[in-house]
Amino acid sequence: MLDFSKILFLDIETVSHEKSFDQLSERMQSLWAKKAELIRKSDEDATPEDLYERAAIYAEFGKIVCISVGFFNGNRFRLKSFCGHDEKALLKEFASMLERYYNTFDAQLCAHNGKEFDFPYIARRMLINGIEIPRILQVAGKKPWETQFIDTMELWKFGDYKTYTSLELLCTVLNIPTPKDDINGSEVGRVYWEENDLHRIQTYCQKDVLAIAQLMRRYNYLPLIAEDQVDYTN
Repeated sequence: MLDFSKILFLDIETVSHEKSFDQLSERMQSLWAKKAELIRKSDEDATPEDLYERAAIYAEFGKIVCISVGFFNGNRFRLKSFCGHDEKALLKEFASMLERYYNTFDAQLCAHNGKEFDFPYIARRMLINGIEIPRILQVAGKKPWETQFIDTMELWKFGDYKTYTSLELLCTVLNIPTPKDDINGSEVGRVYWEENDLHRIQTYCQKDVLAIAQLMRRYNYLPLIAEDQVDYTN
């Protein structure tokens, strides 16, 4: 039986490192132009400037503005966020939390598509910011099954290697109630750069963390977390 008390559920929200392409240094503009050539698909006329809104998903060109986490404490599910404009500060605080509470070999991190996105993105941004990567995020020399990662999207694949399945879709087909959406992932950059609304982004991020925990409960045929069992902090 999976020990849910040993799992830290998490989700991250990322934005482009600068508000617009023209605010990048000349060298970074050149490097992004090369990247844009690789990611340009259906719209062959799209310029690097047009494609810059996608920079948020690449750790080399984006940054983390929110990491929300959730964990079980008895029958309570507690949510906390590391959120702010100072990426280095929030990453240091998050790393400190991991080293203090999740530095054991039986601890696990759980995210949706975490192995492809959240976990490596966090590690890369820590390295870029000169922050020592916590042991639980270090995968060098480890076989895939030796990492301490749980990926709810990978579990849904059952060995299949086809396409991405969204958290929203899985919650819908598995009858997991979720709060009414305020924003979606594609709007995070606009809410950050144009509205400067970190609280709105944090709320959205915490909603996804709760949904990930609910999904793991459903996978394990356990009762879902009731609304009055959730504690919000920060």
